Amino acid sequence: MTILPVIPTSPDQPDAVTTKRRPSMPPRHLADLDLAARKVAVTTLGEPAFRAKQLSTHYFGRLVRDVGAMTDLPAASRERITGDLLPTLLTPVRELACDDGATRKTLWRLHDGALVESVLMGYPDRVTACVSSQAGCGMACPFCATGQQGLTRNLSIAEIVDQVVYLAGVAASGAVTGSPPRLSRVVFMGMGEPLANYPRVIEAVRRLTAPAPEGLGLSQRHITVSTVGLVPAMRRLIAEELSVTLALSLHAPDDDLRDELVPVNQRWKVAEVLDAAFDYAARTGRRVSIEYALIRDVNDQPWRADLLGRLLHGKLAHVNLIPLNPTPGSKWDASPKPVEREFVRRLREAGVATTVRDTRGREIDGACGQLAAGELTEASAGGAADAEVAQ
Repeated sequence: MTILPVIPTSPDQPDAVTTKRRPSMPPRHLADLDLAARKVAVTTLGEPAFRAKQLSTHYFGRLVRDVGAMTDLPAASRERITGDLLPTLLTPVRELACDDGATRKTLWRLHDGALVESVLMGYPDRVTACVSSQAGCGMACPFCATGQQGLTRNLSIAEIVDQVVYLAGVAASGAVTGSPPRLSRVVFMGMGEPLANYPRVIEAVRRLTAPAPEGLGLSQRHITVSTVGLVPAMRRLIAEELSVTLALSLHAPDDDLRDELVPVNQRWKVAEVLDAAFDYAARTGRRVSIEYALIRDVNDQPWRADLLGRLLHGKLAHVNLIPLNPTPGSKWDASPKPVEREFVRRLREAGVATTVRDTRGREIDGACGQLAAGELTEASAGGAADAEVAQ
């Protein structure tokens, strides 16, 4: 494990870990606005309209997040723009790397002290960013570190986009070893339930996929939006006419177990959730990803593999099995490899395309919410986190 540079935090700094603030949305940022709204914003500041495209080219095209580095802008303009259109949204608390630099995780502190995480994963043919859409999560899945923290608040459009722009800049710097120097994929699989922050997540997707300089210019087909199964929002997504991949965090094929593992199942049952997912696939032509965290002696029985196979047979879907990355002190653990292999065999025998997710980041608390949970635990133990960060 490599520990990357950490931003020092002093005890009297207002963003110190031990300081609790009331959750609040951040100030307006360039990424909250489309190009037309940016033109209105800069002219309101007394700047010429072309400044909107200039700023957008810096931010989305050149991945420059610091106004001070935009040296082709007059100094007086930079000062005005900093506070009104490019305020600091994310402050790094801790950055870790493993897999010889191919996996990099960042813990961020937001303006109100809330903590979120994002991960950059490099492969020989692509670089993927995993981003958060909420600080914490209100879905309360018992095996998930984020779910056990509860929901602090939704992220703004710009707080979501700024994670991606930062990670795209890391990729462009060549820091992700053995991978192309360009971010090509984004998955909304970090902290939070994306469809519970629906309007902002959809606008963030539009910003990420809009051509430069209005957006980052990513392909919609390279964006994945996950959900635990908020059926009304899933059906609303169908009407958006986007071509993003929908990932359904199923984790159990039967209602009895899923009621426990994914509490929202008590409102929308497996059949209803799968119907919405299949309707999305039929409307978009995009194969739905069924996410299934294999948990030892909980949901890994052969009969559950057979049931899942029957539910998905002939559907435009594939199963992404996830070896559980257990949180410290948790009663949940990953299934043994022989059990995992038998689960895969039965699904494939049923005609269901199945893959096992690459296990990365275990040594850097790679599962969503683990770094934030550790930071909060340290803070509640009397400020130990501050002492570590300040080293």
